[in-house]
Amino acid sequence: MFEHSLWQWLAGGLSALLIGLSKTGVPGLGILVAPLMAGVFPAKASTGIVLPMLIMADVFAVSYYHRHARWKHLLRIMPFSATGIVMGYLLMGRMDDRQVAVVIGVIILVLLAFTVLKELGVIRDEGIPHHLAFTVFMGLAAGITTMLANAAGPIMVIYLLAIGLPKEEFIGTGSWYFLILNCFKVPFSWHLGLITAPTLAYNALYLPLIAGGAFLGIYLLKRMPQKVFKVVSLSLSFVAALKLFWG
Repeated sequence: MFEHSLWQWLAGGLSALLIGLSKTGVPGLGILVAPLMAGVFPAKASTGIVLPMLIMADVFAVSYYHRHARWKHLLRIMPFSATGIVMGYLLMGRMDDRQVAVVIGVIILVLLAFTVLKELGVIRDEGIPHHLAFTVFMGLAAGITTMLANAAGPIMVIYLLAIGLPKEEFIGTGSWYFLILNCFKVPFSWHLGLITAPTLAYNALYLPLIAGGAFLGIYLLKRMPQKVFKVVSLSLSFVAALKLFWG
């Protein structure tokens, strides 16, 4: 992996920058990382390459936004997401990349349709996002998809917006969520051979770019109105779903 061509190094560097930016300022930008890294590594191998980079960015996000986290929401969804990670681990090898992508894409599109209908007033039950069944479904879906493809971002975007968190609380709660869950995934990825000493050395090379992206995200979030934040986040989730569903 250290004998890459120039464009492969550039793709990895851009991925690192986008990971940092998505974690602290523009949720959903992470959708661009998968195709970039897929051009450098095989799809499943790239999940192990990307995971430590995500954790590095999570640390930056938690360091800055930790005061804004809403722990009641975290403690409510965490057990179901952890269960989903175990389920995803058990599914590894039983589903190919295409099947995983289609399933995740369908889930995101259904959730987006629900969110848009709710925003338009077609669905008026404000209790749905706070109902335990909704939390269970979202937690399991996020856990399974993050284990299979590091693709829980759009699902959590929808969940955190659905429960009505403003942008700072959205980022603060989401950063703790992903830091804890991504760290929880490490032993499983290590056991599957997706994380190794060489991959960790490769990750370390990109730390400065991850940090740069994180600081840029902090700068942008301060200047982004709440309405724009919501529209951008949902739009990127929609693009992510289309990419997954239609490949």
